[in-house]
Amino acid sequence: MTTTSSPDTLLHAAQAILTAGAICGTLDGLSALAISKGHFVRLFQFIASGILGPDAFKGGMKIALLGLSLHFLIALTASAVFYTASRFVPFLIDHAIISGALFGILVHLFMNLAVIPMSAIGRRPFNPTSFTMQLLIHIVVVGQSIALIVRYFSRG
Repeated sequence: MTTTSSPDTLLHAAQAILTAGAICGTLDGLSALAISKGHFVRLFQFIASGILGPDAFKGGMKIALLGLSLHFLIALTASAVFYTASRFVPFLIDHAIISGALFGILVHLFMNLAVIPMSAIGRRPFNPTSFTMQLLIHIVVVGQSIALIVRYFSRG
């Protein structure tokens, strides 16, 4: 007996979310590394400082790897949110470029207005240059990679 696989099966959803999260996390991480001039340890210690506070900067590579793990967890979570929303709002799949750009903006705003201020990092002074650079990365890299990969899996 053969069965057909529906695009909405749990396995298919997991494949879409894991692929989108892995690609998004990689591209976003590489973008962040480029902006930080390749300071891998410091960059990912900063991410870990969201849960560990300033002591994260004293932890070396072990804490940087925790930050890298958190970075990919965030990318996977964003992918899961987009995938789930796309099951209810077909526009997200039908217009992946537009929805990816809008989703990138939403992710950036959520991270900067909710996640970081509520983390152990706390509120930071507003830096318009940094905000704009990160916003562009979220529009072009984060939103687009997630939306296009979820669209690919949704049409497969």
